[in-house]
Amino acid sequence: MSVHPSGVTPAGRGLAVLAVLAVLALLLGGFGLSRADAGLTTRQVTVDGVPLTEVRAEVRAEVRSGTGAGPTAGGRPGVVIAHGFAGSARLMRPLADTVARQGAVALLVDFAGHGGNPAPLAGAGRDDADSRAILEHDLTVAVGHLRGRPDVDPTRIVLVGHSMGAGAVTRYAAGHPDIARTVAISLPDDRDLPDGRPEGLLLVVGGLEFPGFRATAEAASRRGVGRRLVVVPGVEHISVLFAGRTHTEVAAWAGGGDGAAPRPAARLVPSGLLLLGFALGFTPLTALLTGHRRVSPERRPRGGSVAPAPVVLAVATCATGLGVLLGAVTPTSRLPLAVGGYLTGFLLVTGGLLATARRWPLPTWPAAATPASSRFRPPPRSMPQPRLRPAGPSRPAGHPAAARRSGPWSPPCC
Repeated sequence: MSVHPSGVTPAGRGLAVLAVLAVLALLLGGFGLSRADAGLTTRQVTVDGVPLTEVRAEVRAEVRSGTGAGPTAGGRPGVVIAHGFAGSARLMRPLADTVARQGAVALLVDFAGHGGNPAPLAGAGRDDADSRAILEHDLTVAVGHLRGRPDVDPTRIVLVGHSMGAGAVTRYAAGHPDIARTVAISLPDDRDLPDGRPEGLLLVVGGLEFPGFRATAEAASRRGVGRRLVVVPGVEHISVLFAGRTHTEVAAWAGGGDGAAPRPAARLVPSGLLLLGFALGFTPLTALLTGHRRVSPERRPRGGSVAPAPVVLAVATCATGLGVLLGAVTPTSRLPLAVGGYLTGFLLVTGGLLATARRWPLPTWPAAATPASSRFRPPPRSMPQPRLRPAGPSRPAGHPAAARRSGPWSPPCC
């Protein structure tokens, strides 16, 4: 006797559990991202084709009235934060939150060919003169914009870069002595830097990175005064950006006022929950859209059908179009997604192809001819061998022909 409710199978209950877990993960992730922005203001601008994102801490009422601690009267430090190759401003946002909560104004930049910057990066992946010129142009735009902000002290500009961005900011600071301080995280190469420049250089490298990165940081730290080398244990090339030690050192080097303690995982954990929610909800959502419901065999109707492919395609298209329309007016800056338009188009095309293949399957071709030697094989020895009896009228047991048939078989005589 079945203990399951009528019409409910373990598979159906499993889909329901996945759906509940997906909703919980999405709610917790969204709530976490909304809390990560608490006390911060964000402003996105595009200057000379370069997307820039300003992040600063909200000024409390007691600070505006002059009764509390806040940024110095001369303005806040300005910190330009540059990502590495194949990165984006979204990847560096936790560092921007940290320096902003310390009283500085953070400015995230999307280099050409990355994030929201549609301009191509010449020689992408190669450290050549063309790519360096483009990176320097984007940094020049970012520094100029930050210096023009009314709440920024133009004499306290700090540059922070990771990997490719670390090389770009160190080269820029070496040629612009008016840069107050520089932070290079995972610097790939220092051979083009002149001795002693830039001054005030902080070098951060992960303890688990490739040996070349650590060797470069150690060599650069010995080639100038006022430099500091920090090796963050237990992290590699990407996780070094989310290490608490990295955030503490960068905040102290940027020179902001005393603020809240760094929270490098404030965005990382909610983003992971969102991805987990999408992954858990994929199967229940697919079952809902396509009409696949597993029921017990005794209650399964004959000739049951599922939603036809045109219906699935129509639902997917309408949902995608609605998402595109809502995305134009929704504050999506809170979401950890920088290429939503490309991702939406990719999913739409993929879904359309899958629905088309389901409605009009590709033609099949007959299998290759089987060799004659393998067409007829004797049955396995474990199977009983049928006894073949020659056609013809039956004869009595005493007949000579019957006696010959009962004996061992011999080939017919000529």
